[in-house]
Amino acid sequence: MIYISDCHTHTHCSPDASDSVSMMCQAAKSADLYAITITDHCECNLYWQDGYDQTIRQSYLETRQAAIAYTGKLRVLAGIELGQPMQDLAAAEDALSMGELDFVLGSLHNIRGRPDFYELDYRMESVEDLFNAYLDELMEMVEWGKFDSLAHLTYPLRYIVGEAGIPLDFVRFDRKMEAILRRLAEKEIALEVNTSGLRQKIGSTLPGMDIIRHFRECGGKYVTLGSDSHRWKDVGAGLQEGIRLLREAGFTHYTLFEKRRPKLIPLD
Repeated sequence: MIYISDCHTHTHCSPDASDSVSMMCQAAKSADLYAITITDHCECNLYWQDGYDQTIRQSYLETRQAAIAYTGKLRVLAGIELGQPMQDLAAAEDALSMGELDFVLGSLHNIRGRPDFYELDYRMESVEDLFNAYLDELMEMVEWGKFDSLAHLTYPLRYIVGEAGIPLDFVRFDRKMEAILRRLAEKEIALEVNTSGLRQKIGSTLPGMDIIRHFRECGGKYVTLGSDSHRWKDVGAGLQEGIRLLREAGFTHYTLFEKRRPKLIPLD
């Protein structure tokens, strides 16, 4: 029996989701998951003006209440998705100090001074320059390192390749990508296998198999699994495929974080 956990989920405490913590937990229990981690958005570049300083605390409170309600039925863990921490380090530090978090996902939804990748008109952009700048800021994040797992490493491809249909020559980025993977491994930061792409036009996990395998070859030890669900219907979606990819890449365990400490869960 495999103990499957969904370590990337969003509730009504994220601006792009609407279901309650309780609904997400009930969906996880119905799917026979071992654990669910609530990781509501915390966009550091918009932290104060958009009220993330309040919504992440509300999410934390509701998640801790749900953990009590589901005792003995489901492990309910409190996390955040810490977006763009390098764009406002004071916001990032405030978010990290708000309570005893179980898990911190690090993510990058937009590069400095630009909108989220989902808002860009790629007919007017140099996708190579964008992706280069993205990888540079990701490396800054990894060097900073105050998070547990790097979320959806190939996030821009969801829109560049999946939505806009623009091919990207990945060979051009091999050196920077390998440097990021090696630094993650050296700092013992996990790589997330985000299964949301399986539900979208790109049709693959973020990142895909080649990068997952290369992370292991670079010495990566910790990998987390997340559906990136923004509604209860998607809780646990694609995690079985994520497990299959991890096995194929040579991993024998995935990682569940509790109190910011990694716990290895066997894949068989």
